[in-house]
Amino acid sequence: MTVTATRRRHQAPAPRKWSPADLSGPALRTFFRVCDAWKLNATEARRILGDPPRSTYFLWKRTGEGQLSRDALERVSYVLGIYKALQILLPRPEAADAWIRKPNAAPLFAGASALERMLSGNVADLYVVRQYLDAQRGGWN
Repeated sequence: MTVTATRRRHQAPAPRKWSPADLSGPALRTFFRVCDAWKLNATEARRILGDPPRSTYFLWKRTGEGQLSRDALERVSYVLGIYKALQILLPRPEAADAWIRKPNAAPLFAGASALERMLSGNVADLYVVRQYLDAQRGGWN
């Protein structure tokens, strides 16, 4: 048997490619749990998701199912990363969940809250908040 054949036999199967359809339901259900923890109202949650129509948003919230765009999935991913980072940095869940609404003196926020930055409507602002928190943690893990 050749080395190439041996390597081929012992390789792990190719990772599954997930589509937005596969990820949308779990992403929405988790997003709405984070929204509840952060006490976001519908306007704030919709803004963070990229302003889907109200009827669509409330259908997603009621059923926990829907078809998210790649943009909305990216937004949810950043929100989940922000949530995770806060739970690590501030081990008391109440403190972690309240942090996004507190004024922040860091230059990135200029006295505003992280939520105000996140509500700009730009996916880049979600990224920046996530990056800030990951830097506070000392890495991307």
